[in-house]
Amino acid sequence: MKKILVVLALSSVMFACNNKAKEEAALKQKEAEKQLAVKAVKDSLRLDSFKKVEVAKKEQAEEAQRQAELAAARKAGARSSRSYAASSGGSSSSSYGGTQPTAKKTGWSDAAKGTVIGGAAGAVGGALIDKKKGRGAVIGGLVGAGGGYLIGRGEDRKSGRVQPKN
Repeated sequence: MKKILVVLALSSVMFACNNKAKEEAALKQKEAEKQLAVKAVKDSLRLDSFKKVEVAKKEQAEEAQRQAELAAARKAGARSSRSYAASSGGSSSSSYGGTQPTAKKTGWSDAAKGTVIGGAAGAVGGALIDKKKGRGAVIGGLVGAGGGYLIGRGEDRKSGRVQPKN
């Protein structure tokens, strides 16, 4: 019996030592992987910053080219208006080189859409819920229209169509 206990004790000690070595090796490997990941992130950030600088330089070059083209177009426009004034012999009309803002397409506001959708949904829901179909449809329509208006008005404020409350 003593021999069996001694063998079990020795085997448990050997397994315990062996597991600890495996755990330490696994920890070292995880630490090495973390360091590699950190290095990879740092390298990618460096590359991103170089790319950002290159993109910024390209944008500056494009902007300079646009400015040069605008200046040339303005000079050409000024020359044509001078030649027009000289040929007509009268007063010159100023030529505006800029673009006129296009009118924003107007349509239904979100508040109006919400009112209609909410009213229709409320009327259907009220008619289904109430035993007296007409009364339920009217009440549901009013409640739905009010709720839809409030939701739509909030969306209009977010989109800038309506000025937000102070």
